[in-house]
Amino acid sequence: MSQHYIIDGNNLIGKIKDLWQLQSSDGQKSREKLVFLLDRYFNNIKATVSLHFDGFEKEFVGTTKIKVHYSGKKTADENIKREIDLRKNPKIVTIISSDRSVFDYAKKSSCTVIKAEDFQKKLKSSSSAESEQKIIESISNEEIKKLFGVK
Repeated sequence: MSQHYIIDGNNLIGKIKDLWQLQSSDGQKSREKLVFLLDRYFNNIKATVSLHFDGFEKEFVGTTKIKVHYSGKKTADENIKREIDLRKNPKIVTIISSDRSVFDYAKKSSCTVIKAEDFQKKLKSSSSAESEQKIIESISNEEIKKLFGVK
């Protein structure tokens, strides 16, 4: 059985400076870029990944590795906790969030927990920070849409 990651998307965006700054002007683009970064990070890792965002889906974001969830009228935290409850083996689940209630709930459920700021460092170190920054800045919405087959 492979590892399963459940990621608090908005929480992680808040720990990545460039995406956090982009969030205020273009929330959709910051989400798309986070999906792109995570897709690249998990590309060669044998794992399944769930990424949770608050709110409603504005535009479909295609990805090869990640299942993107939107909370609708609920909170992403509620959906993350529900997904933890639905997992048959919480010992193979890793939660990425710095939200205290999610963090504590995951620990009580026997999940592995990584704070978003610590995971952000892993993301950054997986390739040089400078090249990641250049990639983030150079990716346009149109390129993302083409890459993931969105029209």
